[in-house]
Amino acid sequence: MQTVTRARHLRRDMTLPEVLLWGELRGGKTGLKFRRQHPAGPYILDFYCASVRLAVEVDGEVHASPDQLDHDRRRDAWLASRHVHILRIPARTILNDLANALAGIVAFALPHQPLHRPPDGPPPRSGEE
Repeated sequence: MQTVTRARHLRRDMTLPEVLLWGELRGGKTGLKFRRQHPAGPYILDFYCASVRLAVEVDGEVHASPDQLDHDRRRDAWLASRHVHILRIPARTILNDLANALAGIVAFALPHQPLHRPPDGPPPRSGEE
């Protein structure tokens, strides 16, 4: 429950690059449905698209520190073990070229989209995700 509470707090205190990117990702404008500050086990994903199992992480300056790099490696390994693709985008890229960053996200997601999705049917059964 602590992760969910933290995620709610992070949704209210997003960084400028996260706010800008969310403005473009929200509402399915890209053809993909994203969630922001999505809890995943002990971690919180900046943005998550469940249909392609894609986590988009906005990396600011703090991600260059050795401790943070080690944490990010462990986190990425944990997510990869659960078949989640991780796309890291430097915050500077979003601030300088939002359109290109958004195009990169869509290009990364396209090959991972399911071949078909049932129209508004029930969610998949356990093990069929």
